[in-house]
Amino acid sequence: MSTTADPQPGFVRSLFRRKPIEHFDDSEEKSSGGLVRSIGTFQLTMMGIGATIGTGIFFVLSQAVPVAGPAVIVSFAVAGLVAGLTALCYAELASAVPVSGSSYAYAYATLGELVAIIVGGCLLLEYGVSCAAVAVGWSEYLNELFSTIFHFTIPDALAKAPAAGGFINLPAVILVGLCCLLLIRGASESAKANAVMVVIKLGVLAMFAIVAFFGWNADHFANFAPFGTKGAVGAAGIIFFSFVGLDVVSTAGEEVKHPRTTMPRALILALITVTGFYIVVAVAAIGAQSWEKFEGQDAGLAQILTDVTGAPFFGTILALGAVISIFSVTLVTLYGQTRILFSMSRDGVAPKIFKKVSRRTLTPVQNTIIVCAVVAVLAGFIPIDFLAEMTSVGTLVAFLVVSVGVMILRKTEPDLERGFRVPLYPVIPILSIAGCLWVILNLRAVTLYAFVAWEIVVLIYYFAYGRRHANLHRQALAGGTAATASQKGQ
Repeated sequence: MSTTADPQPGFVRSLFRRKPIEHFDDSEEKSSGGLVRSIGTFQLTMMGIGATIGTGIFFVLSQAVPVAGPAVIVSFAVAGLVAGLTALCYAELASAVPVSGSSYAYAYATLGELVAIIVGGCLLLEYGVSCAAVAVGWSEYLNELFSTIFHFTIPDALAKAPAAGGFINLPAVILVGLCCLLLIRGASESAKANAVMVVIKLGVLAMFAIVAFFGWNADHFANFAPFGTKGAVGAAGIIFFSFVGLDVVSTAGEEVKHPRTTMPRALILALITVTGFYIVVAVAAIGAQSWEKFEGQDAGLAQILTDVTGAPFFGTILALGAVISIFSVTLVTLYGQTRILFSMSRDGVAPKIFKKVSRRTLTPVQNTIIVCAVVAVLAGFIPIDFLAEMTSVGTLVAFLVVSVGVMILRKTEPDLERGFRVPLYPVIPILSIAGCLWVILNLRAVTLYAFVAWEIVVLIYYFAYGRRHANLHRQALAGGTAATASQKGQ
């Protein structure tokens, strides 16, 4: 049976109170949000692909290859394997608890409020920071495009963060603003626009792989792992943030048609597509260019095509495709961020402003504006390398919690309707947990320290505001008051 809120629970017990599963299906709760089910399997799969491909492959090679060398191919496989194991766990929970909120909502149902808040902090870090990182990468490709077509570049003062030698990354800020306007118009409109951009993206990457293979040089793989296993695993930590798009699928639970079957199907299709394209493009890139040349190479894939063909034509097409398609990454990750805050606000642990939905557009307009403003500041003033690693650790912790949540829900709710069940249970959830921990332990110490500092801020917020305003807390107080009144009347 589901855990219900106890009247006047003890302090420690109150930290681990769980939101009953039946509350996630509460019709009044759903109608109060105003979200509508308008997204089908194809559009949802495109959202997963759109949020993932582009975040990693278009520019993360310049960050990961110098760490691993040609073994970056193994790094992509390691990251994909861990993400794949976790995607199966997401698929089960998404089919059992088909609501907005992703792993935050799943943690609330399985591990309790305190863990849910910690995971919520991870998700805010994951989505907000990854979105900023993508916007910065988009700015680099825009400059490449301007340089090739119009023979001028945006001045560093307006194209780079202060730490990178500029004043503000203005193109990144503008991109976030454009996504904000589209998201405010509606979820269905955003999903359709994203699907078009994803098709363009896949076509451009297929073109890259075909052309790059004409410049194949097997000697580039001779010193396959110059930094050993540690380098390959360390690069997997950097790359891992590129799989953030997979759990965007689980943030759309209340805007998807037939979510118990649609969400697992979209997750698995997105995973297969993403991992396949990542590995093919990484192999083609290393085969066409020596790994030593990747470090500090802005818009590296476009440069590789230019070097292979001796002409800027294909590189220009790739840069144009990246400018168009990376837009979709920013769009979908911003979408995920707003829906997580929407879910937290509806539970009372985030301010009420984040759950207000416009009657005209049926979107959380104020929520979207606030999120986009914060992301625009990050994108405008923080360099990309630090943003990428900070996203990785938030993603890994959220993935780990989902894997634990599957095991707990199997125990506490064995008869709950599930549209998908993790195969080889409990082997896959256990392997997923181990894989997440393995990659976390290989991240840089400064990244982990920054993550811990962020979670301390999240906990301070929870004890100062979230705990007292949580719906379950108010219900417990109301239950205790009713019980006391009843005793006095006896």
